[in-house]
Amino acid sequence: MTNTYIYRKSSYSDAEHECVEIALALPVGVAIRDSKYPTGPFIQLSLASWEAFHRALTREEL
Repeated sequence: MTNTYIYRKSSYSDAEHECVEIALALPVGVAIRDSKYPTGPFIQLSLASWEAFHRALTREEL
């Protein structure tokens, strides 16, 4: 899997804390990686899975 996506970092992130970065990875969905390892591994989620995950986070269900 080639990682040529354009990632964005959360506005809650800063240089001292670990954070994830997210990229739109069409047609698959989204790609997620650890901001401390930009050339390291990443995972891909379908848009439906990402939406369910994001919804659970915003509702503080996780």
